[in-house]
Amino acid sequence: MSYRLREFGSYTVGGRVHHESEGKPFTVNFTRTARHEVDPRGHFAVEHGYVQYFVPEDRNSEPPMVLVHGGGLSGSCWETTPDGRPGWLQGLLRRGFEVHVIDNVERGRAGFAPGLWDDPPLLRSLEEAWTLFRFGPAEGFASRTTFSGQLFPAADFDAFARSFVPRWLSTTAMQTRVLLGVLERVGRAHVVCHSQGGEVTFDAFEQAPEVFASIIALEPSGYPSDPEALGATPVGFVMGDFLDIAPVWRARCADWLKLAQAPKCRSIGPEVLGPGNSHMLMHDTNSEAVLTEALSILGT
Repeated sequence: MSYRLREFGSYTVGGRVHHESEGKPFTVNFTRTARHEVDPRGHFAVEHGYVQYFVPEDRNSEPPMVLVHGGGLSGSCWETTPDGRPGWLQGLLRRGFEVHVIDNVERGRAGFAPGLWDDPPLLRSLEEAWTLFRFGPAEGFASRTTFSGQLFPAADFDAFARSFVPRWLSTTAMQTRVLLGVLERVGRAHVVCHSQGGEVTFDAFEQAPEVFASIIALEPSGYPSDPEALGATPVGFVMGDFLDIAPVWRARCADWLKLAQAPKCRSIGPEVLGPGNSHMLMHDTNSEAVLTEALSILGT
């Protein structure tokens, strides 16, 4: 199914102007023929989020969708799967949703400056992603041998790895402010979050639950401890398979299932999706079916 756009564009949210007084001017070659003096001192726009939005011509009557990426990734994770299939962004547009895709602070096209934060940036290795995202055992990395029945398109794992970006561990509060700024701008919205984006989303929810129409949380790595904190907001905890491979995943799964006992919450896991999903549920070969099931919480 195709779709037509009525409007698309971008905007920035939040941030601040940082004044730097240290350093001395120096000359650089921007190109082979252009020399220019650079002054590291001055005022710099930093710590803002970048948002790209899309309004389909045949827009439905639902609140907008806001997509919040996970750690070490950017908003591009919602656009296209590593093997070239349409991503969740396109799936939502085909269903008539207005969609706002965030590149949060220090990711993608958002704002940062080297040395701005005290902690060093982290870049995820391919080996770490292979095991942490439950694509396959560590000994299967070199040959790209996945777990039996794995639905992630492992033949295109290297294409997926090219979407990795550095991350800082000290920017969660800034990212939360960006999400709240987006919701202040667009109004009450459905929020889809993945992994570390869950901490950003649930922190924002704690501060302003009234602006959340629902939350679709794909294996969030940050979440409330008490189901009562979710109130009457529909929340879907979407989880993949192979969660028994490590204590960290078993503990998170137990937490998600506990939270799903809240009145308007539900868990969506292998019993619904079938076996084989990874941590990157929006990239797995059944990603369209996962999206359909995830959207079912809107009617909860």
